[in-house]
Amino acid sequence: MCTVCGCGDGTVEGHAQAHGHDHGHAHGHGHHHHHHHPGDMHFGQGPAGVEVPGMSQERLIEIETGILSRNDGFAAANRARLAALGAFAVNLVSSPGSGKTTLLCATIRALGDAPLAVIEGDQQTSNDADRIRETGAPACQVNTGKGCHLDAHMVGHAMDHLDLGRDSTLFIENVGNLVCPAAFDLGEDAKVAILSVTEGEDKPLKYPDMFTAARIALLNKVDLAPHCDVDLDLYEANLRRVNPTIEVIRLSARTGEGLADWTAWLRAEAQAKRRARAAE
Repeated sequence: MCTVCGCGDGTVEGHAQAHGHDHGHAHGHGHHHHHHHPGDMHFGQGPAGVEVPGMSQERLIEIETGILSRNDGFAAANRARLAALGAFAVNLVSSPGSGKTTLLCATIRALGDAPLAVIEGDQQTSNDADRIRETGAPACQVNTGKGCHLDAHMVGHAMDHLDLGRDSTLFIENVGNLVCPAAFDLGEDAKVAILSVTEGEDKPLKYPDMFTAARIALLNKVDLAPHCDVDLDLYEANLRRVNPTIEVIRLSARTGEGLADWTAWLRAEAQAKRRARAAE
């Protein structure tokens, strides 16, 4: 159960769906100049603004805190395991349809013989894991059922099934969702937010928690930009508005444009992690 967005299999989901609540981020981002219409409705104060009839906001936050605290324990164990292997892990997050899997397959091919493995998160199918395995990369499929994000416990189990080599890179492709994955640490070294030029320049403003948590944003499908009437500079300005330090790489998985910049970032970050560890 994920009370962070009210999507679990407990009372939160039933109430939230029954009452048609919008799980938007209405709170905690005052500097984004929300213009609230008099008729607008804003729900709870938790990370995803969920309100459950019959449950106090304090109790809901207490449940959320407990869930996240347990998750963080598993994340710390994952982080220690990765550190012992000198492995570098990235958590790929995006909304559905951003081109995550296509980009991941292109990335794997571009990295050549570099040791790597993939944990693939999806609610139902193994389609994406099958596509990844076609590249020759080992992949472990994690089906979350009704769950809308991977958690650290699932990732730890998946790591048990992957023979993760020393100095390898672990790609964790999260479930397509820009809300809950922002709150769940998986033990990764960096969250990588992927957004497609087809999604609209205001995406970072709508989901500020995710883009604030991400170290780098990959602006994908730039080959489609001429057909979409989009402003790439505005995408970048909005990303920096919610996260002034975020790195941005414009790329196209289809044409390969910008892919070398992304793989260079991956290699540099992985080397930096290993150097820091060697210096300890």
